[in-house]
Amino acid sequence: MPDLLIEQLYKSYEIRDESLSILRDISFELSVGENLGIVGPSGSGKSTLLYIIGTLEKPTSGQIQMNGQNPFNLPETSLAAFRNEQIGFIFQDHHLLPQLSAIENILIPTLAHGRPSTEQTTRAHQLLDRVGLADRRHHLPSELSGGERQRVAIARALIHEPKLLLADEPTGNLDRSTAESVTDLLLDIQQDSQPQTMMIVVTHSSALANRLQQRYELDLGQLK
Repeated sequence: MPDLLIEQLYKSYEIRDESLSILRDISFELSVGENLGIVGPSGSGKSTLLYIIGTLEKPTSGQIQMNGQNPFNLPETSLAAFRNEQIGFIFQDHHLLPQLSAIENILIPTLAHGRPSTEQTTRAHQLLDRVGLADRRHHLPSELSGGERQRVAIARALIHEPKLLLADEPTGNLDRSTAESVTDLLLDIQQDSQPQTMMIVVTHSSALANRLQQRYELDLGQLK
């Protein structure tokens, strides 16, 4: 059985007594260490699909299974813990807290259970080293470049050693050279992680999507 199974996902919204279909019959699977890219125009539903896989939104129908478990069957508090510990998110707008340093931003996901442990703090420093920002650990986001802020966001997504890494336009706000550097980093970290994580990237960038193991296009709510 695949480690991640997406089966017949549908998503629609009721607007003024009419049903607006966003996703239709989305199915694919992914195993440990694998990655895939999803491309498509703005408004095609890429982010919606990613939010459903990340358990931030519920599908209208269909199911998600990670390691044989459907997270939407969990109670809300258990679902929140599942999302925090099993899934890492990287967004186009890095969403770093401006008043916190790089190292403090990386540790944010650990605060759900109180103060970060010594092991978690050590891992945060190791991740900063891994993304090449050892000398920026105490800098605020305003003191970092766009590429550096995105590297901090990548490190934050990895703090819990997630089984699944979800990236929503991770290079969308970066210039070409910086985007290539961030892409290199994402792929290197994903493949070097132990245990290996799975990764799904939604992007407008064909250059990024073409470097992933699998590529799908989302058009009119369906994967092709």
